[in-house]
Amino acid sequence: MKIGELARKTGLTTKTIRYYEDIGLIPEPDRDLNDYRKYSERAIDRLLFIRDAQASGLTLTEISSILELREEGQGTCHHVVELLERHLADLDEHLRELRKTRKKLAALTERARHLDPAHCTDPIRCQTIAVGPSSGRHHQHPFTSTGGAKKFSKHSSANHSQ
Repeated sequence: MKIGELARKTGLTTKTIRYYEDIGLIPEPDRDLNDYRKYSERAIDRLLFIRDAQASGLTLTEISSILELREEGQGTCHHVVELLERHLADLDEHLRELRKTRKKLAALTERARHLDPAHCTDPIRCQTIAVGPSSGRHHQHPFTSTGGAKKFSKHSSANHSQ
């Protein structure tokens, strides 16, 4: 089958299929007389596996390691479990950080509710976000662990540091 048909059967783009071929996730297919790629039915299963593994959160490098084990005739289930457990641990850590950030944001929001807008006289520094004296020194900001402001893009209005 040609690449367009393979793309339709797998839900991937032809560009993605060529990319997977370039990085070695799928073997280079045979070519027909017109030099068109000619894929076997096995390519469908392999691409569906790659697609599903990515949807499960695995990286292309991790997927490649699974495919290599499979090609060597080794079992892959234990390796997949290890990869998924690592991703779960990373996700749990990310969720902990998000909960901390949410708690800080909720406290900041509550603080903002009780501030009088009439006292906001500094055109650069919002009293809602400011947590310490405007002395020019870095101080512990509620959203950073090292003090000072986080870096934002040059288009952000939040890139004024203390």
